[in-house]
Amino acid sequence: MAREQLQVLNALDVAKTQWYHFTAIIIAGMGFFTDAYDLFCISLVTKLLGRIYYHVEGAAKPGILPPNVSAAVNGVAFCGTLAGQLFFGWLGDKMGRKKVYGMTLMLMVICSVASGLSFGHTPKSVMSTLCFFRFWLGFGIGGDYPLSATIMSEYANKKTRGAFIAAVFAMQGFGILAGGIFAIISATAFKALFDAPTYEVNALASTVPQADYLWRIIVMVGAIPAAMTYYWRMKMPETARYTALVAKNAQQAASDMSKVLQVEIEAEPQKAEPTANTFALFSKEFMRRHGLHLLGTTSTWFLLDIAFYSQNLFQKDIFSAIGWIPPAKTMNAIEEVYRIARAQTLIALCSTVPGYWFTVALIDRIGRFAIQLMGFFFMTVFMFALAIPYDHWTHKDNRIGFVAIYSLTFFFANFGPNATTFVVPAEIFPARFRSTCHGISAASGKLGAIVGAFGFLYLAQNQDKAKADAGYPAGIGVKNSLIVLGVVNFLGILFTFLVPESNGRSLEEMSGENEEESESVAVELEHSGYNNRTVPVV
Repeated sequence: MAREQLQVLNALDVAKTQWYHFTAIIIAGMGFFTDAYDLFCISLVTKLLGRIYYHVEGAAKPGILPPNVSAAVNGVAFCGTLAGQLFFGWLGDKMGRKKVYGMTLMLMVICSVASGLSFGHTPKSVMSTLCFFRFWLGFGIGGDYPLSATIMSEYANKKTRGAFIAAVFAMQGFGILAGGIFAIISATAFKALFDAPTYEVNALASTVPQADYLWRIIVMVGAIPAAMTYYWRMKMPETARYTALVAKNAQQAASDMSKVLQVEIEAEPQKAEPTANTFALFSKEFMRRHGLHLLGTTSTWFLLDIAFYSQNLFQKDIFSAIGWIPPAKTMNAIEEVYRIARAQTLIALCSTVPGYWFTVALIDRIGRFAIQLMGFFFMTVFMFALAIPYDHWTHKDNRIGFVAIYSLTFFFANFGPNATTFVVPAEIFPARFRSTCHGISAASGKLGAIVGAFGFLYLAQNQDKAKADAGYPAGIGVKNSLIVLGVVNFLGILFTFLVPESNGRSLEEMSGENEEESESVAVELEHSGYNNRTVPVV
């Protein structure tokens, strides 16, 4: 038996798409813009950091970051993000979405700027300072995941909710492009102002002193768009669903949404909470209703991010194979930044960004389940297509085919589980646990990202230790690593069947918050075959 939905929540569900929906996408999406900008731009400048701080006199090749320093610089933000997702996800349910939303943005802005101001007299102290601020930057970024998704899902209407949440996530694509374009512009300007010979002509002079400003400027600029949206985040009212269902103030919710929707919504007296909906997080009742849902969202996001973040293993080989990045010794430091930025921007433009927007366009037409299943299926197919004939792809004549299949893998990651794993946890849990459960799912994903980015960095090393990268032990090789990733994607297909389809249904219908079931009704429903843990039929 279902109780009548609050009028204010029904008004949100049936509202036509309005200007406030688009402003909410931009305000919420700027956090993801900064997130992607930062994660993207650090990969642009790590080579430069190696040249500046780890130059070895007389070496045949430019200096590079030692494996442990490289892992710390690239990985510490992941660790911060994981912690931030859990902490701010929980806080968003305790204090309200709006109160916490400003904190995460300011943390991102301050730590982005502070990362660029990293100081020290030795390479170790500069890298330590950089890692410290990148951890707290990641902590702020982590908070943006559950809060942005939850806020957008609670503001959106039933008809286009998936597209709006996916559009917030798709702002990552613009962040990646902005990072690459700004690095190209900055490197071009520095090249024109500070001419330098290549490394093989004059090793010391190939890295001009001003190059130390270049990486700092690139890292800091990402804070500007985020800072510009802080005022608008503070102006957003608390979501009606939090106010009505968690804070128990239906009148305030009606008043807030009347202003937002620009329609008169009659304030209703607060309805009593049904006893069926008073269970605690991780209680027996929660696990009965939502346990398999939470297992589905955490496992699929974990498996997806293992595959998604392992892409960094193959990018450098692909770029050099197709001639986009020549050998490091044939360039000066600033030229190398320019070449890397150009290559990564082209990859993003051709596969990453289109995938995001295909999801936005189609998620409310074909549903979350179909997109996620299709994405994992094609990622599995393409991973095995790369892995099984791997020796064939290593021949110079066949490398364009390798690049094409590699690009398709990440097109279907973005037009697939990379977007849907973000959308679904914001739709299927009760309002009082929504932010927490999204944070848990996202943290599981970041754990997968750490495994993908660093576990496979070691795993993919050559089986012959003499041929492995300097400082790394022998691994299982790239071919075997690709086979493992294919299996990971196949497991993603299986775990997708635990995730329910939420397309076209209200948040309260998905979470069961409108249910007023007595014990006898519950038993009757159980005997009739009804179960809230439904798997979509396809």
